[in-house]
Amino acid sequence: MISQDVLNYFRAKKALVTGGTGLIGRQVVDLLCRAGARVTIVSLDRLKLRADARHIYGDLTEFGFCRKITRGMDCVIHLAGIKGSASVTEKKLASHFVPTMMMNMNMLEACRRNAVPKVVYTSSIGAYANTDIFREKDYRLDSEPMDFAGWAKRMAELQVHAYRVQFGLENFAVVRPCNVYGPGDNFDPQNAMVIPSLMYRIYHKEDPLVVWGDGSAIRDFAYSRDVAEGVVLALYYGTKGSFVNLGSGRGFSVRELVETLRSFLDFSYVFDASKPAGFPKRVMDISLAREMIHYEPSTSLREGLEETWRWFVRNQEEFKKKKNYFTS
Repeated sequence: MISQDVLNYFRAKKALVTGGTGLIGRQVVDLLCRAGARVTIVSLDRLKLRADARHIYGDLTEFGFCRKITRGMDCVIHLAGIKGSASVTEKKLASHFVPTMMMNMNMLEACRRNAVPKVVYTSSIGAYANTDIFREKDYRLDSEPMDFAGWAKRMAELQVHAYRVQFGLENFAVVRPCNVYGPGDNFDPQNAMVIPSLMYRIYHKEDPLVVWGDGSAIRDFAYSRDVAEGVVLALYYGTKGSFVNLGSGRGFSVRELVETLRSFLDFSYVFDASKPAGFPKRVMDISLAREMIHYEPSTSLREGLEETWRWFVRNQEEFKKKKNYFTS
């Protein structure tokens, strides 16, 4: 939970949230609106989620547009990005990489030029090099991200680093979330991540549900509300021009994930060990976030999955209203 003192800071503040209709963004918007902030959402999704927030439909790959929307803002939360499965992003590198780079560069530079007092840039676990436990202190500037898509996130982090070195700016905070899930996730069966993909197939009665790998791969699954709280806390406290991890605080095997779904949903499943399972273990150490921004995730895996399932059942067609860079 975020303390009332932190929430009070945002009362009447002009806050811009890019990607405010997305997985993390809608939760950030909810937190800021309840705190009394004057929130503006920027998105290419055909969605209007709140009457108490201003919605702007616009393209962040246009620098002039970014200059205009950031002018006069007290704080900017840059969450807009392109989410897709590993297979889709690998096959369509340019569709993912180019607009991600353009959006990030434009938004960060627009915030710098307009002297926005507080900015958060949302990076990704993908900016790390491959390992089993991700710790901020182990990161090296000259390391390679775990995959090609991670370069787009890493480059924006380097942009923030450059601002700090050249201009002494520390008002740009950076967070690296792990595998985030929750209401508003991408349930497009063509490019969904693991949790929404499983839920989509369970709902549509795949029998048995076929899960790739042997179930032993371990991932850090964090509920979107917890991560949104981390984003707001990073905005308030800052990260001194560096970054902090936002995860759940523990790892879950894919088998544990499936069995947790099975604990409240009726389906049968099999593991297909002939299919790739991905890297054996990827878990975030969130000690620094706990210390620096007082981040404390509180949602259990089952609680988060149940909330996500209830939302999905009520909103199965929402993904069709979202911008899809892989079909455009």
